[in-house]
Amino acid sequence: MSAQPGTAVIGGGIVGLCVALGLAARGHDVQVFDGPDRDMRASQGNFGLVWLQGKGAGYAPYARWSHEAVGAWAGFASRLTALSGVDPALRQEGGYEFFTDPAELEQFAQDLHRQAATLGAGHAFEMLGPDDLAHRLPGIGREVAGATFCPRDGHVNPLRLHLALRKACLASGVRTSAGAGVISVQGLAAGGFSIRSRDGRAVQCRRVVLCAGLGSAVLGPQLGFRAPIRAQRGELLITERLADRLPFLSSTIRQVDEGGIQIGGTKAAADTDGETTGQMAALARHAIQVWPRLAEVNVLRSWAALRVLTPDGYPIYQRSVDHPGAFLVTCHSGVTLAPLHATRLAEWIDGDPAAPDLEAFDEERFAVS
Repeated sequence: MSAQPGTAVIGGGIVGLCVALGLAARGHDVQVFDGPDRDMRASQGNFGLVWLQGKGAGYAPYARWSHEAVGAWAGFASRLTALSGVDPALRQEGGYEFFTDPAELEQFAQDLHRQAATLGAGHAFEMLGPDDLAHRLPGIGREVAGATFCPRDGHVNPLRLHLALRKACLASGVRTSAGAGVISVQGLAAGGFSIRSRDGRAVQCRRVVLCAGLGSAVLGPQLGFRAPIRAQRGELLITERLADRLPFLSSTIRQVDEGGIQIGGTKAAADTDGETTGQMAALARHAIQVWPRLAEVNVLRSWAALRVLTPDGYPIYQRSVDHPGAFLVTCHSGVTLAPLHATRLAEWIDGDPAAPDLEAFDEERFAVS
């Protein structure tokens, strides 16, 4: 930590690296402070979805923000590959939500209609009954009551994405301090900030952007943020590699580019990342209900990771009132929103007149009773 960066980004996950890449592209001297490998990282345990379907059905600003992000992904993937030499394996050919409960399908359909009303003519989705699915996807399970389909949905390999972002940042001049577990961030009387790590080392910077995931719940209040962040445990199954391609992508079943099937994902409040056998069994049952052929496929491994959630599930983009030059950035959908975090969010941090209006995502919304 010897250099004195102009802007420090605390957090080297997908969100932090995207922010760093965006600021570097705008000419800033950026250093990323990344925690040790043992840290619980959502970036290395997520489902890799680039997903619009249902996002922001009850919150129009999030629906529009997600729509813009999904539309920017193809260009962003090409940019990352050119900078890093790593292909994040984007496939954006549409995705399904499968339902075995007709009531849940009807409820989700209402959400999609609300989302479509917000997004207007540029957004489309399909409602599919059992006969439609049997024709489109021969082999679909008989217990599937119906599905919805959005042609804008897709997925990436999240580990490749993380690697591509690291290399793209390096190619763009971003410095990274690996294993730099930050324990405190303090505003200085003369302006700027002092960042201290677990080993006692400290560095000063002019600006600081907190992208530390669950760690922001501890660091945020040091800079005057509420940072109402909680953990949600998500559990996944990974199967053996298959030669045949799965003929669909869904939010719970996808085939990664290496050939294995990824099955997820549970949602449980948790402060640990341990798996539970019952949850894993439920994931397997659901996958077989949707695609019975999976009953013949071997599961090789499973794991759990901790998602980063706000009280309403939407992002927080906040400037510190107490410490000008400090910013809090946290969200659940870091993969989907990556193209905007690497471009439009950097404009907002810089106070660019052309930046998007992100007032709907500040944490003041949680102060309203």
